[in-house]
Order: sequence, then structure tokens, then C-alpha cells
Amino acid sequence: MIEDLKPFEFKNELINILDYWSFNMVDKSHGGFYGRIDGENQLQNKADKSVILNSRILWTFSAGFNLIPDGKYRKLADRAFHYILDHFIDRDFGGVYWLLDFNGNPVESKKQIYAQAFAIYGLTEYYKITQEEKALSTSIDIYNLIEKQAFDSSFNGYLEALDRKWNPMEDVRLSEKDLNAQKTMNTHLHILEAYTNLYRVWKDEDLKYKLKGLIDLMINLFVSSDYHFNLFYDKNWKLLSDEFSFGHDIEGSWLLFEAAEIIGEEEVIKKVHKIAIDMVNASLDGMDDDGGLMNEGDENGITDSDKHWWPQAEALVGLINAWQLSGNKKYLEQVSKSWVFIKNNLIDRENGEWFWKISKEGIIDKREDKAGPWKCPYHNGRAMIECYMRLNN
Repeated sequence: MIEDLKPFEFKNELINILDYWSFNMVDKSHGGFYGRIDGENQLQNKADKSVILNSRILWTFSAGFNLIPDGKYRKLADRAFHYILDHFIDRDFGGVYWLLDFNGNPVESKKQIYAQAFAIYGLTEYYKITQEEKALSTSIDIYNLIEKQAFDSSFNGYLEALDRKWNPMEDVRLSEKDLNAQKTMNTHLHILEAYTNLYRVWKDEDLKYKLKGLIDLMINLFVSSDYHFNLFYDKNWKLLSDEFSFGHDIEGSWLLFEAAEIIGEEEVIKKVHKIAIDMVNASLDGMDDDGGLMNEGDENGITDSDKHWWPQAEALVGLINAWQLSGNKKYLEQVSKSWVFIKNNLIDRENGEWFWKISKEGIIDKREDKAGPWKCPYHNGRAMIECYMRLNN
């Protein structure tokens, strides 16, 4: 089965993903990109535009151009960059707005820290391909705001959300399915991801210190004794939930190791090396026999057996990373199985892109978006880049 893993397949699928977004999502009437295509592949041309979607489009077309230097990808990265700068940046109070209407006017101006992190992630990736100083300086400005406004100097960690003026809020939830918790694994993981990318292009000692602190926090607090991520805490680090997310476990395994590598200190790398493999092994509790990774579980077993698109993408990268760290080919065997599952079940051969999810029984859910605030080209686009790069080398 390992011999079935052909790097060119991942590159070809990256092109398919980029082309879907190029052909279907450019909003020539109102600027930037449309906010939504529904599960039946119908464009909703007056849907609101989310900063998560736009930051991830910026990241994906920048990273895509880095691998495949086609001018059309660069143009779309440019488009995303300018739209974020012109519409999502809060010129009065700093940071990025959460949501705009289709004309580019703010409809939700809160400062979700997860969103600030994704703005950094997209802007720094764009800086890599352009050396555009405004991309780097804006990233640094947002980093400084996160540290000034959201870092909890009393109890450590980062707050979940603040209002437009960076004041406390009652409802800090990232989405309706999340708990109203002041400190969450998801936000901390993506601050780690963003700071890793920022440190690649800006070797600042304070940033390095903060990144090391995030690694320590993740492995000492968020990673449980059975190597799943704890998801929700209150401000004083009281655990509020016992569920875990297999997709976040396997995504976190490789993002943590990437952060340790960029810091470059042997002691940090050694510590994270073992935990990264342990987290992949724990996430395999959610791996179905068909190669699909189920969504959520707790200490009693599987609580959500649906197979969402993004955990499948992250599983590919986490498994390849575990193979690279351990040399154990069982992880590559699982990559092969998971890739076959994706090709047979999640890629929409008729319209392009990937379906949101498929049930354990094999039923595709077309009620969920094909593209939207939470359905972006980043998880699957990034996975195709990572798989191609890692297997090609």
C-alpha cells in the first residue's frame, strides 16, 4: 500500500483545490471573495465575509504560489492581502474584525483572538512570497496587541475573545458548538501556529520566549495524561469538558513539533518529539477501519462518528510526521489508507473541492457549506502541500 503513495497526486489535488477557489469564489462585484457556497454548490453572493475564510484564503494562495509559482495564484494572494488590509483591519483600535457584510462593512467587530492569530498566519505566509513590508509590520502589530490585550499575566495563557475596544465580553464563544470558556485549546493551538510562522520571518527574542511558553503550556496543561487535548478551561484553568477532538489531536501533534523545530533547541525538540508520536497514537483511537478519522470521543469511546473533511486532511500530515520522527512504516500504511478514503469519499469529483463530512454509514452531508466561514481551502490545501513536500523529499 505504501507504494500507492505518489507525491504527484497530492500536488494535482492542490491544483484542483486552488482552481475551485479561483473559479468560484472571486467577488468581482464587491471586491475580495464571496462569503459562501452552500453544500449543493450554489453560490450565496450576498453572504457575510469572515476573517477566518479570508485569512485562510490568503495563507493558501501564498503557500500554493510558493510551491507552484503560477502568476494566477500570486494575483489571488495579492487580492486577499489587499482586501484584508482595506476592510478587515480596525484602523481605530487595531486587530481584525470578525465579520463583514458582502459590501465589506463590519457586522461583527469583536476581537476573537483565534481570528487575530489567523490574520498573522496568512500575512506572514504572504510576506514569504512577496517581502511586502506592510504584511510583516501588520503581523507584528497584531502580535503586540495579542500580547498586550489577551495574554493573562496573572494565570498564564490567552483569553478567548474581547470586544472591539479590547474590553472583556460575556459571550466569548468561537462558534455555537463551543463552550463559553475563557481559555481554549483551539485558540492556543492557532496562536502557536501563527507565532511559529511569524518567527520564521522575524527572529525576535521576545517572540521566541512567547513561543516556548506556548509549547510548555500546550504539553503541560492542554495535553492530557492519555495524550488527547483538553479542550475548554475557565480563566483559572479549571477544566470544563472531558471530550476530545481526534482532528485537533493529530493536527496539534505536528504543529507542536513544527514549533519546536523552528525554536531549534535540542531540549525542546526532544520533549515534543515523544509527545507528538504519543498524540498521533492517541488520535488513532478515532480511526475507523475504512481509513476515515471520526470526529470526537471521550473516555467511554466515540461520541461523534462523522468524518469531517479537515481531520482527514490533518491526519495525513500528522501520520507522515509520525513516520518521519519514528521511522515506523505503520504510519505510512495508515496514510495510504486515509488517502484512499479521502479520494473515494470526500473529494467532489463533479464540482470540485471536498464535501464537509460523511457519516460512518457513508452518507455525504450536503447541508453543510462547500465554502464558507468555516469551510476554507486551508486544511486540505495545506495537507496537499505538506504531503507533497514530505514524500517528495
